[in-house]
Amino acid sequence: MQVIKLNATDSTNAHIKRMSRLEILPDFTVVQANRQTAGRGQMGARWEAEEGKNLTFSLLKRLEAFPARQHFTLNATISLSIYKALQDLNIPELNLKWPNDILSGGRKLCGILVENQVQGTYISQSIIGIGLNVNQTTFANLPGATSMKQLTGQDYELDQVLSVLLKHLESDLANVDAGALNSKLKQYEDFLYLKDMPAGFRRKDGSPFEGIIRGVNPEGLLRIERPDGSVESFANKEVQYPATRI
Repeated sequence: MQVIKLNATDSTNAHIKRMSRLEILPDFTVVQANRQTAGRGQMGARWEAEEGKNLTFSLLKRLEAFPARQHFTLNATISLSIYKALQDLNIPELNLKWPNDILSGGRKLCGILVENQVQGTYISQSIIGIGLNVNQTTFANLPGATSMKQLTGQDYELDQVLSVLLKHLESDLANVDAGALNSKLKQYEDFLYLKDMPAGFRRKDGSPFEGIIRGVNPEGLLRIERPDGSVESFANKEVQYPATRI
């Protein structure tokens, strides 16, 4: 494992991409930054983090003959790995919010951005960006956010938290197997936020509806049962839940 620490960069995912164009990076190269000037979440959303109080880092994972159609196995593996790390750190009330967030007490604690490089029908490598709220205690424009310090009242050493996360990620990603999709989905669904509970949702066009999350299909689509018993499947950003954004 190679860990590169930066004072500041635009985004750690973008930084790894630039490095990759100049040299062949070892598997599991990690780039951490104290400050991101243009940090990104899913679908181009901006990731806000107070300088020096949180963890923002990315890692490069090389893969061999990993079917692109089973990309959600990677998402599930990464989410479960961070979930286990946060359990080790005694963070309470954890859930996985589809597709790539980790919540505590219903508030967003961690976001994940997975960018895959595809060659033909296979993923050759992934750049995995992770933003974890650690010691930040005010989120003026993010009322649905929380941090480890808010949850436990403790101050954390960022390097120690990073070490716990990387230990789990390195172990789990070393053995990631597209053939384990069903077992990973089952584990992922065991911790899925609002699963099997009636909830309010909102479509991309803003129209509201009610339903019950029943799980995630092998393509990574969220399955929501409607009151009439029918089941609809949604891709990322096609549905918002709860009806007010987290």
